[in-house]
Amino acid sequence: MHRFKDLEVWKKSRLFCSEIYSITSKFPETEKFGLTNQLRRAAVSIPSNIAEGSSRHSNKDFIRFLQMTLGSAYEIETQLLIAYDLKFINQKELDSLLKNLDSIIKMTSKFKSTLQ
Repeated sequence: MHRFKDLEVWKKSRLFCSEIYSITSKFPETEKFGLTNQLRRAAVSIPSNIAEGSSRHSNKDFIRFLQMTLGSAYEIETQLLIAYDLKFINQKELDSLLKNLDSIIKMTSKFKSTLQ
């Protein structure tokens, strides 16, 4: 069992979640139940899956939750690109968010490989 609060990837993903909430607060009101909701739910699922997986008693179970974490990260990447296409975010915002997301993906992948 791992202490999720000590995991750097959990800390970083929690901060990333706050970034997503901040950026989506500027989206059009018509997207409240669309892209805004989708991005926020996917962002929340990243640190949540890490926390839930850390409570499992086997590495195999934890790996499964880390895989879900990666799935949410790639979902966010797609949604951010769509938000950019729709001009809800600019290039600078997109680049910054994708850089942070890429770091989370790499950290998660590396951590997952250490558990195998």
